Amino acid sequence: MSSEAVRAPGPSPQQDTAQPRIAVTLPCYNEAATIAAVIADFRKALPEAEIYVFDNNSTDGTAAIARQAGAIVRTETRQGKGYVVQRIFADVEADIYVMADGDGTYDAALAPTLVELMKRNHVEMVVGTRANVTRDAGRGGHAFGNRIFNILFNAMFGRQFTDIFSGYRVFSRRFAKSFPAVSGGFEIETEMSVHACQIGVPTMERPTPYGVRPEESPSKLKTFRDGFRILGLFFMLAKETRPAAFFGAIGLVLTVLALTLAAPLLVTYFETGLVPRLPTAVLSMGLVMIGTVSAVCGLILDSLARSRLEAKRSVFLSYPPGDWQA
Repeated sequence: MSSEAVRAPGPSPQQDTAQPRIAVTLPCYNEAATIAAVIADFRKALPEAEIYVFDNNSTDGTAAIARQAGAIVRTETRQGKGYVVQRIFADVEADIYVMADGDGTYDAALAPTLVELMKRNHVEMVVGTRANVTRDAGRGGHAFGNRIFNILFNAMFGRQFTDIFSGYRVFSRRFAKSFPAVSGGFEIETEMSVHACQIGVPTMERPTPYGVRPEESPSKLKTFRDGFRILGLFFMLAKETRPAAFFGAIGLVLTVLALTLAAPLLVTYFETGLVPRLPTAVLSMGLVMIGTVSAVCGLILDSLARSRLEAKRSVFLSYPPGDWQA
């Protein structure tokens, strides 16, 4: 799904009562060991909600088990959670979307609390932040990565979130339908958080218990592979949303490097009137020129980024708020 794609706003689903229509959506890949219990827990917590399981090429019978448990089962053949989320937001019609993983690590009993927080505070997204996330299957790499990436996110995009990787979220219809997703993998939660910060939508967080995955349901995350993918997404989104800072930083680094290389040459020049190591002098001048061009490009692209930001805000605002937001 292209970041420039714009969906035409459609009418909110018709309702027989004043209560908003709620959809529980569960992206799944090989979660046969836990999906039935997860569906039962969410049905108990939100009996009025429709429960959707989006199967992402599972080979262990997840889809069949989910169907037997009474969920509405859809299939997304493109591998990756980001593609599943794109499909969920495009296909599911609801006023409030509850999203969780199918591995049983999120507490379904708190779903009504998250929904009520959204309705009472008139926000567009509520994030169930994960308590004890550092105990995730005992994997220290995940805990360290969570801390580092949250610090980096706060520095680059703002301090609106404390757990950017949480998969337990509640969305309004207009956030879901206007979200221009581009990520295909586990980076999708990060992209949601950046989008919310960028267009300035109101959000909330609420700590929730975070369980350890059962041994028969191993984690699909790869610490280094997914860490580098998320880091790459950070820089891509920084380039797209804050080009002046992104290219300005590149220009500054190149200029500092050029001055470091040129400093000894300048000292010698003032002492003797000669320029030794001519290749170094040429390299320094080249680095200064490239740094200047980078900074200028950042200023030009910043104007374009502001126009794109206004377009994203306009798409978001073109969807009317739900009756519960009035």
